[in-house]
Amino acid sequence: MVLTKSRVSIVKGQNVGQMLQETFETLNCDNLVEPGERVLVKPNCISPKPPESGVTTDLRIIEVAVNKVQELKGDALIGDGGWGDTDRAFEAVGLKDLADRMGVDLIDLNEDERVNIKIPKSTALQEAGIAKTVLDVDAIINVPKLKVHHLALVTLSMKNLMGCMLPKSIMHTRINEKIVDLASIFKDKVVLNIIDGTVGSEVDEVHGEPVEMNLVIAGRDMVAVDAVGASVMGIDPSDVRYLGLADQRGLGRSRLSDIEIVGESIEDVQKRFKRPKGF
Repeated sequence: MVLTKSRVSIVKGQNVGQMLQETFETLNCDNLVEPGERVLVKPNCISPKPPESGVTTDLRIIEVAVNKVQELKGDALIGDGGWGDTDRAFEAVGLKDLADRMGVDLIDLNEDERVNIKIPKSTALQEAGIAKTVLDVDAIINVPKLKVHHLALVTLSMKNLMGCMLPKSIMHTRINEKIVDLASIFKDKVVLNIIDGTVGSEVDEVHGEPVEMNLVIAGRDMVAVDAVGASVMGIDPSDVRYLGLADQRGLGRSRLSDIEIVGESIEDVQKRFKRPKGF
C-alpha cells in the first residue's frame, strides 16, 4: 500500500493576509471546521515580548486564523498559558485589543480549571494536567513561532501544546518523549498548524536573537510541519529527537521524503539558525 504524503505549505511574502489566503487555498481549508464548532486558536505567548522579537506569535496571523473560523461559522476563542505572566504576554502581543475588537474570548490557560488525564501508550508522561477549555473545544488551530529551543533543539507545533498544561516543569526531564506523549492527546483535535515564520528566534526560545524570514509554514500533520520548520532553520529533522519518536508512534511524518512541500522550496528560503548551547 502506498501511503499518501503529508502536505506542508511554505509561503514567503510581506502581506500576511495574502500569505495565509494562499495557505488556506493550498491546504483546502474550506472544511477546516464545521458551523457551530468551538475552535481554540493557540498562539505562543510564552513571555511578554512583542512578535518582532521572534519570541511570540504575530498578531496578524492570529487575527486571520480567527477570521477563518468565523468565516466558516465556527465559534473562535484565543488561549495560551505562558511561563510567567500570561496577561502581560497577551498585552505585549496585542491580543486584548484584538479579542475585544473581534468579539472572542481570550483565556489564560494557566488560570483555567485543570483536568488530570491519563495518556494511553505513554512512554514518559503518564498523566498531564490539561486546561479544561482545551479539552472542551471541538478543534485547535495551533499557531507556534519559528524558534530553536535550549532543550528540545526546536520549539514549533508539537511543543507549542505545552501551553495547554500545568505544571510545565515536569516536561524538562525526558522532554522529547514527553513532547510526543503530550502531542498524542491532541492528534485528532489539532486541525491546522501554522508556524509564524515572519520573524524567528535563534540561539534561544525566549532570550534569543530575531531572524527575519517572512514565511508562513503550515499543514494538518504537526510532525511534518515541524520537520519542515526545522529544515527551514537549517536543522536536519533527524537531529530533532522528538520528531523521530512521533513518527514511530504514528503521529505524523518526520522524513522529508514522506512530505509533499508546496509553494516555496526549503532550499530557497532556508537560513541556518544559530543553535542553542549544547547542540
